[in-house]
Amino acid sequence: MGRIKDITSLVETKFISLYNVKYLNKSNKEKSWTVASRKKKEVLEGIYFYNEKDKVDAVIICAYHKDSEKLVIIKEFRVPINKYIYELPAGLVDSDDENFESAVKRELKEETGLDVIEIKKDLSCNQVYLSPGMTDESAAFVYCICEGEISNKFLEDDEDIEAILISQEEAREIIKNNIISLDIRAYLALQSFSVLGEKMFI
Repeated sequence: MGRIKDITSLVETKFISLYNVKYLNKSNKEKSWTVASRKKKEVLEGIYFYNEKDKVDAVIICAYHKDSEKLVIIKEFRVPINKYIYELPAGLVDSDDENFESAVKRELKEETGLDVIEIKKDLSCNQVYLSPGMTDESAAFVYCICEGEISNKFLEDDEDIEAILISQEEAREIIKNNIISLDIRAYLALQSFSVLGEKMFI
């Protein structure tokens, strides 16, 4: 029998829900944990109680623009922090039928206007967890090569995004001087790119 004993819905919305999860700690005492999830209660129950596969929720895209030899990042307004923050392009996998490769192509096009020409599967990871102390949300972290012109014409109404191409030298300046607000994924990508440049994608 697993450590998780019960799940109760607290709030359910279209994109995210909150659950109270009762579990046994290492001393075999029953405790409660509030979990944020993009999954419906019955899906979580299947994962927790019946060892069903935990499907990836989203894609995170670490993209190298071939012609400019630059890293692709985005500047996006995020409501929870009430400000713009620099991130890697990312988005939800639309359905159980969509694979992460098609989600990467769709999301990169939507958020930046750029086209994926190669996914570097040997560098990518099919599933990483984003903040496991709070949520079960997971993503495929995907390295790719892209081409084309930056455009905002594919954005949805609720997306306040500006796509930016960052050179290796600009990445060094950003990391050295801490001059913009970054999420952890963009920080690590820029840090690696500042040292490795194009070699990061080989």
